[in-house]
Amino acid sequence: MSHEDEAARRHAAERAAGEHDHTEMSEEELRAHLEEELRRITVRDVLLQTVVSLVNLGGQRLGLAPGAEELRDLEQARLAIEGVRALLPLVEEQDAEQVRPIRDALSQLQLAYAQLAGGGPEGGGPAGPGGGEPGPGTSGGSQSGPASPGGQQRGGGAGGLWVPPGSAGS
Repeated sequence: MSHEDEAARRHAAERAAGEHDHTEMSEEELRAHLEEELRRITVRDVLLQTVVSLVNLGGQRLGLAPGAEELRDLEQARLAIEGVRALLPLVEEQDAEQVRPIRDALSQLQLAYAQLAGGGPEGGGPAGPGGGEPGPGTSGGSQSGPASPGGQQRGGGAGGLWVPPGSAGS
């Protein structure tokens, strides 16, 4: 990852965290600022951010994050998993090694989904469309959330967000 990519990601993270106050900017200044950001950011950056957001939402909707059990929604989790599966090949085209941890996290989401939907080893129900794990099967041990390649849980902040290795949060 280039220094420019890292700076753009850090800037996007700061913006998402609300660290920049744009309330004093005129509409014209704000528009110019946004246009400059659009010149710097790449489509791949947006895709990668979207994939990571979907992994986090999927884990939350599966109730994997601490305190997120009440947010469990298997249909939303399935949509998040399918969204990651659709976008990941586009991101992998440029750097497959960089997205390996995301693929591992996706596998963990699929496994957790299958178990919760009754298609995993603990549920014993049918797998496949309409009642099991979305997408191709995964293997590996049962864990409570997305894991890093070594099988170790990758915790995030207080909300249990998954953070890709090499990003500002790890």
